[in-house]
Amino acid sequence: MNEIRDTLPMVNVKPNVIVMVFKRLLEPAMIVAYLWVLVRLHGLPFSGDYWMLAIMAFFISSYFFTEFHERRLRRNPKGARPVASIFVDWFAVVAVLGLIGYVCEFYQQFAPGVLAAWVIGTPLGLLVSQYAQSRVMRDLHTKGEVSKAIIIGVNPAALKLAERMDNYPALMIKLMGFFDDREIGRQPQGTFTPLMGKMSDVAAYVRKHNINMVYISMPISAQPRVLQMIDELQDTTASIYFVPDIYIFNLIQARFDYVGGMAVMAICETPFTGMNNFVKRVSDILLATVILLMLLPVLVVIAICVKATSPGPVIFKQRRYGLDGEEIVVYKFRSMTVLEDGANVQQATKGDARLTKIGGFLRKSSLDELPQFVNVLQGRMSIVGPRPHAVAHNELYRKQIKGYMLRHKVKPGITGWAQVNGLRGETETLDKMKARIEFDLEYLRRWSLTFDLWIIVQTVRLVLKRENAY
Repeated sequence: MNEIRDTLPMVNVKPNVIVMVFKRLLEPAMIVAYLWVLVRLHGLPFSGDYWMLAIMAFFISSYFFTEFHERRLRRNPKGARPVASIFVDWFAVVAVLGLIGYVCEFYQQFAPGVLAAWVIGTPLGLLVSQYAQSRVMRDLHTKGEVSKAIIIGVNPAALKLAERMDNYPALMIKLMGFFDDREIGRQPQGTFTPLMGKMSDVAAYVRKHNINMVYISMPISAQPRVLQMIDELQDTTASIYFVPDIYIFNLIQARFDYVGGMAVMAICETPFTGMNNFVKRVSDILLATVILLMLLPVLVVIAICVKATSPGPVIFKQRRYGLDGEEIVVYKFRSMTVLEDGANVQQATKGDARLTKIGGFLRKSSLDELPQFVNVLQGRMSIVGPRPHAVAHNELYRKQIKGYMLRHKVKPGITGWAQVNGLRGETETLDKMKARIEFDLEYLRRWSLTFDLWIIVQTVRLVLKRENAY
């Protein structure tokens, strides 16, 4: 392995999601709000010219604040001189706005007093934002809401990575320990790092302690046991990284990443990191709210029909696996005379005698799934994602299908890529379930907001055709 230096060349840095939201959204919005307040205090209308200035300020500051933050992290992951950086970033925005105003000759449309107060006063608000960011992250650390990580291998790269995790709290990572097949006496000279176990112990430890991140700092080309360990880790939901850059086949959201300036490579990661997670959640909330409001009369009618046609509750609650393999409770309109949620759950089949009088229609039309939009608002599910399976089915298939648990690196969905490709309803054979998992993993690799919308459109088309559901 190459020698690790104190300062590493970098091409990209993944900002902490909290900082990302502040830099890209909240601070630009604050700048616009402050401009509006000043204009109104001066007794002026917030006219089209001010709207144009506000829109430009929002997008320019959003870009500059994020870009400059990433550049500083490349040089110093701790972040140098935060107060000075606020003034530098803001006056860069002001300079660009001033240049645009000069070239387009529209700066004369604004009150000088408003602009002066805006330029001078904004950095004070940004200082408050900086303090709020640090408080939020400090509170999360205090509550223990950080990612748990382990490192495989004890060598200069691994030790440097551990040092970065310890020195930079903003990373929100807690190192649980090291694993290595070598004894302490065979570690690099001057190093005596206690071990949590050997590589063969990693998968069991990850499952038992809900480890979020596994960093492998070993030469994979010379270590077949690393490949075996990775196979075993596919029965977990841990994100796996190599230190430094190692390529393997069957990557999921593979990309270079950095931990406190230390180069790593994600080979198995969720697509919902940084702004992607924010975009996904906002789109879920908006779509679920609109759909529930539009279908409220339908929901009431279905509830009355379920209650009137068979004894039992209107809503069927079943335990499923959600994000990171954690158990969640999923809602459905009851379509059967049984409420199976134990160690053995029989899938519905064509002509199933357990169906209620309207159960077949509800399942055929997928109307029984409508209460899951409430699960979406709760944050347990997403509108698009791998369909959640009963816990009993998960425990069965995770032993038979390689990589089965990787589908739980995202929230389960009401519909998914597998469903719009004909794998909707019963999966009576192992081959069908394997095909469904292949589509689920392809969704993780290909995700985009446009892809989600396309799946939703295709789902509506299939539901109207009423295929493969009973």
